[in-house]
Amino acid sequence: MRGPLTLSEIAAQLGGRVVGDSKTQVRQIGSLDRATAEQISFVAQRRHVPKLAHTRAGAIILAPAMEPLAAIPRIVADDPALYFARVARLFNPRPRCEPGIDQAAHVDPRAAVDASARVETGASIGARARIGPRAWIGAGCYVGEGAEVGEDARLYPTAVVYDDCVIGARSHVHAGAVIGADGFGYARNGERWDAIPQIGRALVGDDVDVGANTTIDRGAIDDTVIENGVKLDNQIQIGHNVRIGANTAIAACVGIAGSTVIGKNCEIGGAAMIGGHLRIADGSRVSAATAVSGSILQPGTYTGIFPIDDHASWLRNAAGLRRLSKLLDRVRALEKRLFGKEAP
Repeated sequence: MRGPLTLSEIAAQLGGRVVGDSKTQVRQIGSLDRATAEQISFVAQRRHVPKLAHTRAGAIILAPAMEPLAAIPRIVADDPALYFARVARLFNPRPRCEPGIDQAAHVDPRAAVDASARVETGASIGARARIGPRAWIGAGCYVGEGAEVGEDARLYPTAVVYDDCVIGARSHVHAGAVIGADGFGYARNGERWDAIPQIGRALVGDDVDVGANTTIDRGAIDDTVIENGVKLDNQIQIGHNVRIGANTAIAACVGIAGSTVIGKNCEIGGAAMIGGHLRIADGSRVSAATAVSGSILQPGTYTGIFPIDDHASWLRNAAGLRRLSKLLDRVRALEKRLFGKEAP
């Protein structure tokens, strides 16, 4: 963490307009509820405005329309949430990669590890693997034969990158994530299942974040592809031959079945389930816990959640849904008797 900065120093680096005492010093970011006088917070939505009367933050970040609502020193920015993220990075920069290979790491003699890279204790780097400049391989990680880790990328402890898979520049793969395990590919053989060799790769682009315990399967024949700028939360399952377009963000516990193509700039809510061999248009938004069983060809917000209710009411409503198709048939029959033809 760096030392204190005045509001004017922050604005000089990040832009924005200071209102009030520009010499106010802050040392760290904080939430509206718990910030102290040495911290800066933000308000991006009007529903949080009432908290301004009680916050102890030393300064606040606000949109222009909310500027008159605060009495404490403030920075006015068009997008307070984005500005706050940049302030957070200013006070909490990523640690620098200190180069070197730990004595307890195993690096195959045929691997190429850049002199500026870092390989921590217990990590294993396979034959023909390539570790780029300033890449950081955490303790206990595994990088398989022929795999690549790009410049300034980081694998957190115990992350696994299977043979021939690729992690792009500046990408981060968090603890327990597995990149390139076999996809779920089997052929029925009587009462048995025969495994189909998965010969594709998993390709993770530049500036991608892969959350803890997320799994990305390698392709069955062609590659599984995660394009540049994609953000993946924890505990996501991505099946073989999936393609995720640039700058898409996916929240935790989402499951994506094989060969589905998700477009660019999409947002997928937590615990959504997406079937296989589907297409989701660029810019689509899928709400949390939504089951997607068909392709989404037009961008928009899609929701398929059965609302929560007390158990007895939920059972009654669910029973009604099961009878809905029969009810529609009865309505059509009545319309035919009344009007002599099917209603449109």
